[in-house]
Amino acid sequence: MKKIFILIFFLTYSLNSDAHMEHYNKLNKIQMEILRNGDVIGYNYYFFKRDGNKTTVTNQIKFTVKLFGANIFEIEGYGEEKYINNELISFNSKTLQNNKKKYVDLEFNKEINKFNIQGSSYNGVASKNNIIGNWWSHKILQSNSQISPVSGSIKEQIVTFVSKEKIELYGKIYEVDHFKLISKDMSLPKDKRLNFDIWFDKKNSLILKVTYSRFGNWEYKVKKFE
Repeated sequence: MKKIFILIFFLTYSLNSDAHMEHYNKLNKIQMEILRNGDVIGYNYYFFKRDGNKTTVTNQIKFTVKLFGANIFEIEGYGEEKYINNELISFNSKTLQNNKKKYVDLEFNKEINKFNIQGSSYNGVASKNNIIGNWWSHKILQSNSQISPVSGSIKEQIVTFVSKEKIELYGKIYEVDHFKLISKDMSLPKDKRLNFDIWFDKKNSLILKVTYSRFGNWEYKVKKFE
């Protein structure tokens, strides 16, 4: 019975995926706080702009990890996704990670029906079924692979449903679906693997919380959306 429920659950999500951009038609901003070991260390903001059938999603991220008063890890980045209807046509990002420049320049090539990617970690083509690995889009829960928004690398993934739960964020209670997202290739080094717990609010079509462990316990939590 549990297996049947999970199958129906994922079929429902798949059937709704084609219209996923429509779920964000009234959304203007998502503000996420980034926490490490319970302390707020930065933010991840998403902004939505529309012009007819075109949607532009911009992403701003910044956080700093300190140890004994010294900065040991810093990231500051900006990204921009452009869609026509439900189709991603371009993605560009620039990120400064510990003073090292990283980037992604992605364009959809109609002639070959694939993405052309020029990135700091990957140059080549990729299937249009890939999703940009940002936390604003619930389509990341429906894809078999994602493109790093920092470097352009392609990572195959497995997403499994864990349970229905209730969580509290900033004084509000949400009914959510809890998922586990991991790398398909578990032979990858630990610092390269995907290993996230994700809580999705189907009512608002929002990923509300993401956690993972890597040199500490990390949380991305939606503080405000409008």
